[in-house]
Amino acid sequence: MLQNLEEELENLLNNFKMIIYNVTCSVDKDILIDWLQWMKSEHIPELMQCGCFVKVQINKVITQADTNTTIAIAYYCNSMSDLHRYQVNFSIKFQEKHRSKYGKHVESFRTILEEIDEFNI
Repeated sequence: MLQNLEEELENLLNNFKMIIYNVTCSVDKDILIDWLQWMKSEHIPELMQCGCFVKVQINKVITQADTNTTIAIAYYCNSMSDLHRYQVNFSIKFQEKHRSKYGKHVESFRTILEEIDEFNI
């Protein structure tokens, strides 16, 4: 019986896939340093306190564009229900705060990704 429980647990862990809420932002270059500092010191820490996400990763999108810098922020959560809880209870507040601080200087779009698999060396 214990072996069956261990096998069941191992199967659950092997099939666990993260949900990634990706926010891609085109940021005016003249506010980029201020925006990144605010995101790292205020926005993301406050957002993490809602308890919906387990990890956040900030990435620069490599492009040839000269006018803006594109940043992709990946918010990782354990389930679609965690993401849904964020969207229903918190997202409007955080998006409005961001919009009121940076307005037209940052354009964003959002995508939802489901991890299929991961490979490591």
